[in-house]
Amino acid sequence: MGLGDKISNKAQEAAGAAKEKLGDISGNEKLQAEGLKDQAAAKAKQVGENVKDAAKDITGG
Repeated sequence: MGLGDKISNKAQEAAGAAKEKLGDISGNEKLQAEGLKDQAAAKAKQVGENVKDAAKDITGG
């Protein structure tokens, strides 16, 4: 996984956490759900990138 991808995924995860927290504070369930969705998407991307990295390690490529 490239450094840019790692940074992008972490930024998306942090933005999602901020949305979730803001939704909690304001009582906005839609914003809270969007934050959770953003965090889940970022984590899924990280898992996918980690699988690609592991495959490269195994194949030597």
